[in-house]
Amino acid sequence: MFEMLINPIRAEKKPWEMFFIGAFYATISLFLVRWLFSEDPVLSKYSGILVVTFCVMFCIPFLYFALKHEEEKDLQSTGFLRLIEEHGKALTYFMFLFFGFLVAFSFWYIVFEDGNETFRAQIETYCLINQPNRFNDCVADYGLGAQKTTAFLTAKERIVNIFVNNIYVLIFTLIFSLIFGAGSIFILAWNASVISAAIGIFSRSSLSNLPLGLVRYMIHGIPEIGSYFAVALAGGIVSIAVIKHDLRSEKFWIILQDSLNLIIFAIVLLFVAALIEVFITPVLF
Repeated sequence: MFEMLINPIRAEKKPWEMFFIGAFYATISLFLVRWLFSEDPVLSKYSGILVVTFCVMFCIPFLYFALKHEEEKDLQSTGFLRLIEEHGKALTYFMFLFFGFLVAFSFWYIVFEDGNETFRAQIETYCLINQPNRFNDCVADYGLGAQKTTAFLTAKERIVNIFVNNIYVLIFTLIFSLIFGAGSIFILAWNASVISAAIGIFSRSSLSNLPLGLVRYMIHGIPEIGSYFAVALAGGIVSIAVIKHDLRSEKFWIILQDSLNLIIFAIVLLFVAALIEVFITPVLF
């Protein structure tokens, strides 16, 4: 039923609608999980993972048709710039979908009195990334007042550290999208939920601080998440092409070449995001 809300062609014309779709899916997922699993002593402990899983389930039909639509474009478009222009439409509405997840998760994290428990898995991930040396203490106070563990590193070391960590995410996103075209949405939705927990912590559980928290993480988050969506698009297109075309056909090799171009573009974008995170975000915040 939910897949009838929007389709790829409409999303290209009105990409901003995907923001509300993402926020709706995230909100429905949160309330379903709280309703169904709040009394379960085991599942309720990591309800944040279940919330992401529900979001993925809602998104899979749309993502599948979107990837099919983009694969058809590869056979019609010529030239790298033309390719980026065409796939850029999909990247735009996927980014709006991500922002919908992000804003809704951040909002409910702050609004729920037990938001720390609902997003427990996300907070543990946040602490593991930001304070691995005092992980237990960080989890105990839910990450409030946490400082970056990379603060003692030089700028060059921080860029390498951030870039390598993000490359790992990029690789997993590519693998997921290759194995199952729509599978990469899990990693992307999970990242949205982790960033939302970080925004909630930064906002100190105050809705008035939410806009500042969103700006804080989106300065470098936009190119970073854009790179993940680009590589997810590349892997998903290849995944569908493997099913639809002979691996020795000219059409398949055209699609493979275009997907490799998208992956290179994603890596460059990811490096730009690392530079912004090291040199620009700390100056502003």
